Amino acid sequence: MAGEHQVDDDRTGGGTATVRSGRPQGRPTAPVVAVVGRPNVGKSSLVNRIVGARLAVVQDVPGVTRDRVAYDATWRGRRFTLVDTGGWEPDAQGLAARVAEQAETAVEAADAVLFVVDATMGATEVDLAVARILRRGKKPVVLAANKVDDARGELDAAELWSLGLGEPFPVSALHGRGSGDLLDLVLEALEKGRDRAPDDVDEEGGPRRVALIGKPNVGKSSLINKLLGSERVLVDSVAGTTRDPVDTEITLGGEVWRFVDTAGLRKRVSHASGAEYYSSLRTAAALEAAEVALVLLDAGEAISEQDQRVIGMVEEAGKALVLAFNKWDVVDEDRHPMLEREIDLQLQHVRWAPRVNISARTGRAVDKIAPALRTALAGWEQRVPTGRLNSWLAEVVAATPPPGRGGKIPKVKFATQAATSPPRFVIFTNGFLEAGYRRFLERRLREEFGFVGTPVEVAIRVSEKRGR
Repeated sequence: MAGEHQVDDDRTGGGTATVRSGRPQGRPTAPVVAVVGRPNVGKSSLVNRIVGARLAVVQDVPGVTRDRVAYDATWRGRRFTLVDTGGWEPDAQGLAARVAEQAETAVEAADAVLFVVDATMGATEVDLAVARILRRGKKPVVLAANKVDDARGELDAAELWSLGLGEPFPVSALHGRGSGDLLDLVLEALEKGRDRAPDDVDEEGGPRRVALIGKPNVGKSSLINKLLGSERVLVDSVAGTTRDPVDTEITLGGEVWRFVDTAGLRKRVSHASGAEYYSSLRTAAALEAAEVALVLLDAGEAISEQDQRVIGMVEEAGKALVLAFNKWDVVDEDRHPMLEREIDLQLQHVRWAPRVNISARTGRAVDKIAPALRTALAGWEQRVPTGRLNSWLAEVVAATPPPGRGGKIPKVKFATQAATSPPRFVIFTNGFLEAGYRRFLERRLREEFGFVGTPVEVAIRVSEKRGR
């Protein structure tokens, strides 16, 4: 094959590693990992460490690698292809622009991305720009914080949470520190990437996935039929008619949505049995595959333990949430203030969820469902710029410092949004923050930035002093 040669790998006792230049034709049989990052962060050194041979040219000068070159690699019996790319600078010109274009092409063809950053330099403007591109690309990304040669360097690696690509993994391409654990993460990312093969991925602008869930006989199938204008789903007054999730594409508010009508949940999955047990499992799987959950409640009945358990499932799954109170057409006027009190007492923890009062039987206010879903999804995908987030945090902490323990007040250093869908934040401190103060920060976070319709996760990362 033109442009291909083999190199002996002495480390493995005469094994071979194949180097392929140029663009492979069609989808390769082995999954592909694109190795990207700005110039001189150690991409080629890391490739050599993974492959187990000095195949990629390494020099202490930025920009040695210019084309994308593929290497066959194996870890724990799994074969995959590493694509080493030139230093990626999104705003590059001339030759550098062509190098960046090669890197973007590699990412498009890959199943997963290994993003290499120099932990000793921190997140530069180029790193932040590359991270924004990778977040839009929806490919699984493993963030490698390179040049972490000892435990002290792990503090520098932790600051790379600010890239918004999840937890940075400290590694040393020079010494091999952490390379095995890094490859385990790469294999996990490849599994996710292969699960989202081109035939399985919704195209940009395709139907958003809505899980319609609630306790039995609350009117889920009736709502689907009303939205469709036909008897697409079997409806019966006997609870439990729906056993399997039913996918239905519905045009609502000028947009196509993919609704999944699920079985009513009576009990916890661990307490269910027989057909109900498997229906509960399938309902949980449908929720996991959805982006937003439309939880249906019976407005004429008291909010029950089952209702709260269903809402808890949505929160635990980290999905956007809309509450729909059905059968509003038969609710007495005297019931309205009672329902508001129940919501205040029993659903206070999800006051952030949009609420619609509907009737699946008459079609009352069903046109309000689509705007509520869009609002919840917008909050679910919302990202706060790091600079604005930390300006807000500094003001809040200055006005209300965290309570101390043992006479010491912990110092809140900085925060970063580690992910979206749902929004996840990591706050770095030098000491423990009480649970009450964490809830206070989450409440103030919602007051400042909204996050309507989505759970918000706030994690605290306590960093040790250097040298300890």
